[in-house]
Amino acid sequence: MYYIVETDKSFDQASVDLEAAVKQHGFGVLHIHDLGATLRDKGVAFDEQCRIFEVCNPRQAAKVLSADMRLNMALPCRISVYTENGQTRIGLIRPAPMLASLSDDSALASVATEVEEKTIRMVDDAK
Repeated sequence: MYYIVETDKSFDQASVDLEAAVKQHGFGVLHIHDLGATLRDKGVAFDEQCRIFEVCNPRQAAKVLSADMRLNMALPCRISVYTENGQTRIGLIRPAPMLASLSDDSALASVATEVEEKTIRMVDDAK
């Protein structure tokens, strides 16, 4: 269900490289949530780093939404750069099994598989 890789890069460098990989593969970064900073700003003791990149390919999103508008709640795709016990990781929840749990539409399965392949390549390129 998850695709997670470890990298020797710093948290910041992995974040920069992921953003570049997203754009290189024809997706856009809609927003970056710096979850670690937000928690610390709210007074929560949180030692790890975590940035969540909301990424989207408009053509693929339109295919999903035209098949089932309820799936807007599963969009956009998210790829995270985070630290855990001193190790930088990049990961995502695989779109194919996630959408399969929400719809049995074979056309959606095809879109999800294509998006999954590209998002995994983004993670691998940023690694």
